[in-house]
Amino acid sequence: MEIFELILCILGAVVLSSFISRFIPRISTPLVQIALGVAVTYLPSFPDVKLNPALFMVLFIAPLLYLEAHEIDKPTLYKTLKYSLPMAIGLALGTMVIIGFALHAVWPAIPLAAAFALGAALGPTDAVAVSSLSSEASFSKEQKGILQGESLFNDASGVIGFQFAILAAVTGSFSMATATKEFILSFVGGVVIGLLAGVLANWIFGLVRRLGWETMTTRILMELFLPFLVYLAADDLIHVSGILAVVAFGLTVHFDHTGISPNAARTNIVSSSVWSVLSFSLNGTVFILLGMQLPGAMRASWDDHVVSNGMLVAIILLVSVIAIIVRFLWVWLIAAPKRDPDGNRFRRKPRSLRDAAVMTFGGAKGTITLSLMFTIPYTLQTGEAFPMRNELIFVASGVIVVTLLLANFMLPLLAPSKDSAETDSQLKTISIEVLRRTVEELSNRVTDENRSVLLPIIDSYNGRITRLRQRMGSIDNTRLEALQIDALHWEKDYVKERLNTTKADETMDKHAQELQIEACERMLDQIMDTLRHTNDKKNNHPAVSQIRGRAHRMKRRIVTLARRANHKIRRSAPILTENEIYNYMRSTQIDAINYVIDKLYEEMREGNYPIEYCSLLILDYRRALAELRSRGNFNRSADTISRIDEAKHESFAIELEEIQNMLEDGEITRGQAKYLRRNVYVMQVDADAEL
Repeated sequence: MEIFELILCILGAVVLSSFISRFIPRISTPLVQIALGVAVTYLPSFPDVKLNPALFMVLFIAPLLYLEAHEIDKPTLYKTLKYSLPMAIGLALGTMVIIGFALHAVWPAIPLAAAFALGAALGPTDAVAVSSLSSEASFSKEQKGILQGESLFNDASGVIGFQFAILAAVTGSFSMATATKEFILSFVGGVVIGLLAGVLANWIFGLVRRLGWETMTTRILMELFLPFLVYLAADDLIHVSGILAVVAFGLTVHFDHTGISPNAARTNIVSSSVWSVLSFSLNGTVFILLGMQLPGAMRASWDDHVVSNGMLVAIILLVSVIAIIVRFLWVWLIAAPKRDPDGNRFRRKPRSLRDAAVMTFGGAKGTITLSLMFTIPYTLQTGEAFPMRNELIFVASGVIVVTLLLANFMLPLLAPSKDSAETDSQLKTISIEVLRRTVEELSNRVTDENRSVLLPIIDSYNGRITRLRQRMGSIDNTRLEALQIDALHWEKDYVKERLNTTKADETMDKHAQELQIEACERMLDQIMDTLRHTNDKKNNHPAVSQIRGRAHRMKRRIVTLARRANHKIRRSAPILTENEIYNYMRSTQIDAINYVIDKLYEEMREGNYPIEYCSLLILDYRRALAELRSRGNFNRSADTISRIDEAKHESFAIELEEIQNMLEDGEITRGQAKYLRRNVYVMQVDADAEL
C-alpha cells in the first residue's frame, strides 16, 4: 500500500508541476519538478525510497530515449553526426579524465579511480532536460540536432567509463587494453542489436499489416512493449549497451511504412496521444524522483562534520566550472574552424563563441548521472568501506543542480526566444499547421448524423488556410493586430450606439424593440469577451481576465432571465425566440460590418495604418458580409442552433488543444502559443454572431 500511495503522490506532483509551470514560465519545468520532488520528501508519511539504478534505467530511461530517437529530426541528426558523435564519445571521456585528475589533485582523500568515476558520471547529458530546455530557448536547427544527438549517444560512453573506473577502484587494477576492447564491443554491439531489432520489427509489422492482422490495440501495445524488450535483450542477454540498442531501434523502426489509410491515420493519432501522455508522465516522474533523491544524497555528507561543508560547496563549484570549461573548449574547437573557400587559412564562424556558449549550457546533467552514482558499491574488494562514497554522491548532486540552474537562466539570455522577432511568414506557417491538424481531427469526427453541421465548419477552416497561404508575405503583426483591435472597438461603438438609440425610441414596436435590444446586448457580450482576451497583456494575468469575463457573462444571463420572467408575468410581450433574435443579430451584424468597412476606408485615406493592412481587413470583412447575406432570413430549430453552436465551440476547443499540444511538444514557443490563442478568441466573435 505504501508503494501505491507513493506512485499516486509522484503522479500528483507531476500534474501539479504542469499547472505551476504555466504561472512561472521563466522557470523550466524540470526545475519545478525537482523542487516538488524535494518537497515530497518532507511529507509526514513519506516512505523511505531506495532508487534501484538498473530498474530506473529500464523503466524510465529506455522508453524516453526510444521516443526521443523515434521522433527526432533524422535528416538533421545525420547531418550533425560528425559533431554529435565526437562529443558523445570524446567529450564524455575527456570530461572523465580531466575532472578525475583535477578532483584528485585538490582533494587527495578521493582516490584517482573514484574521481574518474565521478568524471564519467558527469559526462552524459540529460536527453530529457535538453528536450525540455529546447522549448524555453531558441536553439538553431543545427544546435538542437547536435545536442539531441549527443544526449542520445553519450550515455553509453559515460556508463562504460564509469563501470571501468569503479572496477579499478574496487579491485585496485586496471587494463587499458581490456577497457578499450569492452568499450568498442559494447558501443558497436548496442548499435548493431538496435538496428537489427528495428529492421526485424519493420518486416514483422509490414507482414502483419498485409495479412490484415493488425489492430489498433496490438499495434500500440507492441510499440510500448518493444523498447523494453530491446533494452533487456541487449543489456542482460548479450551484455552490450542497452541504451544504444534502444536509440538505434528508435531511429530505425517505423510502424506505418506501407502508406496512409484511414485506419493507419486513426492508429497514429491514438499512438501519438498515448506516447504524449506517457512521455510527459515519465519525464515528470524522472525529475520528481531526482528531487526525491537529492536530500538523502546530500544529507549524509552535509551532516558529516569530518568534512567541511564549505569544502563540499567549493568542490561542487570547482567541478561545475571544470565541466563547463572543458565542454566550452571542446564545442568551440570543433565548431569554430572553417577553411576559406579560396585558400588554406582558417577563420572562425560568425558568433561561434556565442554558439559554443549556448551548446555548453545546453548540456545539463540529470538523472543518468545520479543513477550511476547510486551504483557505487559500499565496500572495496578488501572489505573496507568505499572511500568518500557519500561525498562523491553529494558533489554529483550539486553539479546536477548547478548545471540545470545555469541552463535555465543563461540559455534565455544567450539564445532568447524569438517571440518578438518572429516573422509573419513563420507565424502563418505555424497557424496553417494548427488549422490543418484541427481539420484532420474534425474530419475524423464526421458521422452521418453530424455531417451537415461539421462539413461547413471544415470548409470554413479550409478557407482560413487558403487565405493565410495567400497572405504569406512581409507583415508587421503588431500593427495588424492593433488595427484588428481598433476595428473591434469600432464595431462595439456602433452596436452600443444602436442599442442606446433603440432604448430611447418610444415609437418603436415593443416586441421589435426587445428583439433589437437582446441582439445588441448579445453582440456586445461577444465583442467584449474578445477584447478581454486580446488585451490580456494589459491585465494582471490572463486568468483574471477569464474570471472577469465569466462574471460578466453570468451577470448578463441573470439580467436576461429576469427580463424574460418579467415579460411572462406582465404578459406585455411574447417571449423572444432564438430564431427572431438570430435574424436581428444577423441584420445588426451586417450593418456593423458596413460601418467598420467605412471606417477602414477612412483610415486608408488618413494614413494611420498601411494601406495593405486596411485592404486585408476589408477583404476579411467583405467575406464575412457576403456569407451573412447569403444565408438570408431563415428559421432554424432550437435543436439545429444548439448543434451548430456546440460544433463551433468544439472546433475552437480542438484548435486550442492542438496549440497546447504543439507547445508541450516543443514545436512552438509560449509567445507563439499566446498569439495563436488570441487569434482563436478573435475568430469566436464572428462565429458567435452568426448563431
